[in-house]
Amino acid sequence: MNRPISLALLVIGVILIISGVAASDSTASGISRFFTGNPTDKTMWLLLGGIAAAIVGAAGLLRGEKAP
Repeated sequence: MNRPISLALLVIGVILIISGVAASDSTASGISRFFTGNPTDKTMWLLLGGIAAAIVGAAGLLRGEKAP
């Protein structure tokens, strides 16, 4: 994986995580948590997608390029 792609995935992952945390503090998520005990599906997808993208991006950056 190229470094620019890995860096982009890492940045996108962080942005999604921040959006998920902000969504978890929303009124809709609070109401959902009150009735079901869980946050909204949107919040969960943002957090899970952000974590996955950040892990793949970080792994790509840490792996490095192999010399020919």
